[in-house]
Amino acid sequence: MGNGVQEQRASLAQGEVLPLASSSQSEGSMHTRTVLNALFSGALAGALAKTAVAPLDRTKIIFQVSSARFSAKEAYRLIYRTYLKDGFFSLWRGNSATMVRVIPYAAIQFCAHEQYKRKLGSYYGFQGSVLPPLPRLLAGSMAGTTAAMLTYPLDMVRARMAVTPKEMYSNILHVFVRISREEGLKTLYRGFAPTILGVVPYAGLSFFTYETLKKLHAERSGRPFPYSYERLAFGACAGLIGQSASYPLDVVRRRMQTAGVTGHTYGTILGTMREIVSEEGLIRGLYKGLSMNWVKGPVAVGISFMTFDLTQILLRKLHQMGYTSR
Repeated sequence: MGNGVQEQRASLAQGEVLPLASSSQSEGSMHTRTVLNALFSGALAGALAKTAVAPLDRTKIIFQVSSARFSAKEAYRLIYRTYLKDGFFSLWRGNSATMVRVIPYAAIQFCAHEQYKRKLGSYYGFQGSVLPPLPRLLAGSMAGTTAAMLTYPLDMVRARMAVTPKEMYSNILHVFVRISREEGLKTLYRGFAPTILGVVPYAGLSFFTYETLKKLHAERSGRPFPYSYERLAFGACAGLIGQSASYPLDVVRRRMQTAGVTGHTYGTILGTMREIVSEEGLIRGLYKGLSMNWVKGPVAVGISFMTFDLTQILLRKLHQMGYTSR
């Protein structure tokens, strides 16, 4: 019994797929517990990661939706001016909306990823072992798409709160009410298409890179469990690759989401891209703020993946010790 638990934990630590249980009743109980653990671990991972980089994230969004030229010096000036004008905690303005969005988003994404791995492992005949590269990439892409589809309006609200003065929107509910009354319900899904197009490479490459690095680490080191700092480093690499690949679509998404308060009328993805490039140039426009993303992105994704893994391990240990319900 003990060896089986250890093997199962080792399998999960490497991003492998759980083997099917022999008893349908025990399988159902284990599956339910696995889903709940993944939801909780994902929610905690997303909340910690986004809160840690919230001031940088807000600054990046402000530059993304404006025509002002981005530089590290200007970003620092913006953060400092915001601090002097509105106080320290104003740097986290919009973070409550971020939490409302990111907690369900991260919970759904991580949980969906575990389920897609399980289904794809069963379909391709890799149940109980590491998925091959293509299904590994597919599992991450589908997990990100699922989470984005279910939580998109919350992302719109978060973007609006980040770029507007606090007098314009008093709280999250106020954003929903004003957008619905003044711009229509369809506005809550403005920028949805570039979001989905960006999520596919971002989530796919992030999960793929993280699990591939864990697999390579296990093969080279002989240790099934990476140390915490190694998980953080693997997650940072995953975030760097994933966000760099999808960044132009992230800029387009933010422009379309905030068009109602910036005076622009962005309609389509290609039209928005053409307007950005014509006004600001290819690199300075579509990749504006990318250098800041190279700072905050790896930190956030690294914290997220590390927190998810360690929380999963902790919950399994608590269950084995009898601290959680069976």
